[in-house]
Amino acid sequence: MLHERLIADELMDDPALDAHVYGAVLADLEKVNRATFAYRPTLGFLARALQGRKRLKLLDVGFGNGDMLRRIAAWAQRRGIAADLVGVDLNPRSEAAARRLTSGSAPISYVTGDYADLRGQGWDCIVSSLVAHHMTQEQLVAFLRFQHQEARLGWFINDLHRHGFAHAAYPLLARLMGWHPMVRLDGRTSIARSYRPAEWYPLLAQAGIEGAMVRRQFPFRLCVEWIR
Repeated sequence: MLHERLIADELMDDPALDAHVYGAVLADLEKVNRATFAYRPTLGFLARALQGRKRLKLLDVGFGNGDMLRRIAAWAQRRGIAADLVGVDLNPRSEAAARRLTSGSAPISYVTGDYADLRGQGWDCIVSSLVAHHMTQEQLVAFLRFQHQEARLGWFINDLHRHGFAHAAYPLLARLMGWHPMVRLDGRTSIARSYRPAEWYPLLAQAGIEGAMVRRQFPFRLCVEWIR
């Protein structure tokens, strides 16, 4: 079981999904992120990539409801870092949900569209969270190339680890926590769609990237990092 990635759509990716339901799903995904310490790996990467710099221009691809960007903004403020944070997401319902939850004073801009349209903007870092497993391998290789070309200091992919224990245990955790039924169903699909460590290296090679690190992060996160 899980020897190969599952190729399947997730319920929340349905373009006909009601905006209210989509917002509820994103809200519970934020709860999942908090419960599984999902922000910590990305913030750790930023500390390593910035190396004491006090300015950050960052692109978050596939921002969802903006929870990662809000965490990054708070992290930067505590450290006296002048942050210019931009999120891009293909789904216009994400922008609406994120704007509702984000203070107007936060240094965050949300854009609906394709990340590829944001070339040449002088990004220091490019990050994503729970996005890679939604892509085909061809799309992921293209995304890797984009990040490598556009990120001045480094890039970070924060995704899931396709692991049998996580796949079996997640439904129990989701039910215990009372998360939205779609979050319970899609979460298991997401785990089955994600990668294992050895599967990342051929993708990186295909993208022409050397020196990237594939890191396992507790619990059952698999992250890919490149720092210049």
